[in-house]
Amino acid sequence: MATGKKILFKILKISGISIAITLLLLIVLPIIFADTITEKVKTLANESLEGELNFDDSNLSFFKHFPSLTLTLNEFNLNGSAPFKEQSLVAAKEIGFGIDIPSLLFGSETKIDEIYLNEATINIQVNTKGEANYNIYKSSDTIKSNDESSASLQLKDIQINRSHLIYDDASAKIHIEGKGFNYKGKGNLLESNFSLKTTAKIDSLSFAYDKNEYLKNKKVQADLITRINTNSLAFVFEKNDLIINKLPVEFSGFFNFLANGYEMDFKLKTENSNLEDLFTALPSEYVTWMNQTQMKGKTDAYFTLKGKYIASTNENPNANFNIKVRDGYVKHQKGPYPVKDIYLNLDTKLPSLDINQLKIQLDSLYFNVNENKLSAILKSDGFGQRMQIDTKIKSNLDLNFLSNALQIPNLKIAGKLDSDIVAKGNYDKIAHTFPITKGKFALTNGSIQTAYYPKPIENINIQAQLNCPTVAFKDATFTLTPATFTFENEPFNMSASFKNFDDIEYDIKANGILNLAPIYKVFSQKGLDLNGIIKANVSLSGKQSDATNGNIKNLKNSGTLELENIVTTSDYLAKPFLIEKGLFTFNQDKMNFSNFNGKYGQSDITMNGYVLNVINFILSEKETIKGTFDLASQYLNINEFIPATTQKTEDDTVITTPSVIEVPTNLDVVIQTRAQKTQYDDIVITNLNGLIALQKGTITLSNGTLGIVGATAKMKGTYRNEGKEKAYFDYTIKANDFDIKRAYNEIKLFREIATAAENAEGIISLDYTIKGILNKNMEPVFPSLEGNGILSVKKVKMKGFKIMNVVSQKTNNPDIKDPDVSEVDIKSTIKNNLLTVERFKFKVSGFRLRFGGQTSLDGKLNLKMRLGLPPLGLIGIPIKVTGTQDNPKIQLGKKSEDLEETIYEDGVTPLTTPTDSIGITKPDVIIDSTAIIVPVIQNDSIKQNILPLEKENDSIKQNTLPLKKESDSVPKKKINLPY
Repeated sequence: MATGKKILFKILKISGISIAITLLLLIVLPIIFADTITEKVKTLANESLEGELNFDDSNLSFFKHFPSLTLTLNEFNLNGSAPFKEQSLVAAKEIGFGIDIPSLLFGSETKIDEIYLNEATINIQVNTKGEANYNIYKSSDTIKSNDESSASLQLKDIQINRSHLIYDDASAKIHIEGKGFNYKGKGNLLESNFSLKTTAKIDSLSFAYDKNEYLKNKKVQADLITRINTNSLAFVFEKNDLIINKLPVEFSGFFNFLANGYEMDFKLKTENSNLEDLFTALPSEYVTWMNQTQMKGKTDAYFTLKGKYIASTNENPNANFNIKVRDGYVKHQKGPYPVKDIYLNLDTKLPSLDINQLKIQLDSLYFNVNENKLSAILKSDGFGQRMQIDTKIKSNLDLNFLSNALQIPNLKIAGKLDSDIVAKGNYDKIAHTFPITKGKFALTNGSIQTAYYPKPIENINIQAQLNCPTVAFKDATFTLTPATFTFENEPFNMSASFKNFDDIEYDIKANGILNLAPIYKVFSQKGLDLNGIIKANVSLSGKQSDATNGNIKNLKNSGTLELENIVTTSDYLAKPFLIEKGLFTFNQDKMNFSNFNGKYGQSDITMNGYVLNVINFILSEKETIKGTFDLASQYLNINEFIPATTQKTEDDTVITTPSVIEVPTNLDVVIQTRAQKTQYDDIVITNLNGLIALQKGTITLSNGTLGIVGATAKMKGTYRNEGKEKAYFDYTIKANDFDIKRAYNEIKLFREIATAAENAEGIISLDYTIKGILNKNMEPVFPSLEGNGILSVKKVKMKGFKIMNVVSQKTNNPDIKDPDVSEVDIKSTIKNNLLTVERFKFKVSGFRLRFGGQTSLDGKLNLKMRLGLPPLGLIGIPIKVTGTQDNPKIQLGKKSEDLEETIYEDGVTPLTTPTDSIGITKPDVIIDSTAIIVPVIQNDSIKQNILPLEKENDSIKQNTLPLKKESDSVPKKKINLPY
């Protein structure tokens, strides 16, 4: 007994001492190592991370995440990588780093193997170029080695609690947002190929693709096993069970990062699930409706996404979706009867995400509501110009029964719907084949009302028939007799008949008033709007071939179409176009515009005229509409007509970049334009007049005149785009006697190019022609430019012209300082990225000066000057200017080397310009001819690069230094420029 008591006492004593020592270590170790570990984490962050890291304070403890020794940083923030360096990637109330104890006590490097994030915002961003903000970890070859002991990130455990996750990928058009995000992940992350076991719970998950929401505010639970290969950056989803609200979903597949995109194989499926569970995945606004609705039935659903996504080669994955519903039953508690016997078997395939390859197989769609039935079978392959179709649709349905049975929120429908449509065969618009079709569709006494507008569209009556007894276009007919409805006590009726789709024989009548604003509100969609009134009284009858062949007498087109406050949009315009008032009168193949008043942004437009071939243009994609207009404007802002793309910078500043103006290829229109005041960039133009023609995708302007900085200019040229990537232009301008000082004060572009004109005074004229290519941002591609012309100088005072002032100072000749220049023509040419100035002469106070040389359009200089001394200029001082516009070098001497040419090559024949046509482009490269000499010398530092002149025995002696010889010859260089 005594021995037993002693042993027990020793055990208790040893245990007590051990516990005390352990508690002491748990308290003392964090105190001892707190500063050391904090500094090591800071060092790790500085060496390993690109993003800026900040936190308020830190503490080290075993008790935060017992038994792990955890360094906690409070109010933590880590910014992302370029181009998102100013935006937060991870911001958390606290972040904890679990420390590996053995490495702390015995190792030269402290290992961090756990991370805990609490109440964090994780903001993952990818821009349209595919640049992401999460590339913050420096590669191993960029991390500087440090002999001192440091920390390393070797994770085995990740925990995220009560956080907010945002993933916004503009390149893939995907937006994911998870609120109440809780995550636990465990795996040996030290290995290059490891399995990560994770559990996740999200209180509210939303998923959108291309701005369309597919999940909104859904609860998600997930148990996942993911195999990750860090060498190839590949993810394999081995076993993944999800619950979206109540719907169980299995998820498997893989995702690989490629050098230029992604490779994926995703599979999602739910099998033998309850129909009610499927509906829980619908948007949250239907939750109340679901709680009042009884549902029965079973469902299966599958979704796969497989293939590569590479934006540069336009490669996309294949998508498949299948859903089946069996023995479906839906009854709302307020409904008098259920919708029952619901069967659905739908399979869709979208190869390469290309809508033209869409395949739909609807083996069955059937339901019964109070003995009112609808059944449908649809099989189709293709979309648009070519489709293979096999369909049967039959309904005998009272929509009022269906509406009462379902009690769908914010929607009431009524009317008798009878349809019987059978179609089988190939629709090929090119081969002119049509499915054999017999179909009718009738809606009687219909109405529709939504929550977006207090009154319904009612008295809807539609009788439509589509028939084609053979496979030929010529045998296809479509009739709409009639289509009527009443809205806001305004009746509208329309009838239409189309026969022989090879040579369409049409008969269309429309009469009534359409108030677009309230009609659109009935079908309101967030982010969109439509307004205006259309008054129609139109009768159109004829045959397409008569319009094509000019047999106008056989057409019977008449009537009027009156527009008031119509807002329209177009892919060719950057802003909505408001038609305040317009009257269209139909007369055979002509449609007259009368008192057509519109606004586009700040611009006002009044237009009168006519277009021809209207009906033919509507009925055929290959036809061209022709017309003549007279356009007048008091104020025309050209900047608003240029399409633009916007993107955010690191500091959330929105940058608007012009994009290529696309010219429709199906227009043959001439517009006589007169604008009292026109704004282009910061240039104000008065009395703009000219004849603008749009023909086959090309804009031409002839007989153009305008007033600019008090002078009158004439211009001509052309513009033609090639897709959205580039455009060709050819431009000629002739401007006489404009004030150089006024041009400097009023035109920003002139100030930027001709910087030396700040203190210049006098009159100059310009006669210049230039052609070339504009890139996708409507900027000139310098190597593509070709031009020539003359800048005429009349009575210009070169005040502040530094080269003359320095030469004046060194030669002790004050008379050539701020010289007056009169009657000098400066000829120049532009080609292969070089502006070449022909030699020209002028006199200043008995001195005879000569200039000439080259300047490249990217700023390099090779200019020559000779200062001829009085009385006859036989003795002269040669001066050369090299370097760049930002850093010019001025030396004495003649010898110099030609600048390197850049020959533009893109494999496309340049635009040939008619002599009486004119294009649209910025005049910056034209004004550049005024900067042949002046701007390149504007730099105070040039005095350091000028060799001193000394007088000796009444003669000028040159202090010579050896000239640098960079190369014996400079060959022409050919480059291919990307667009």
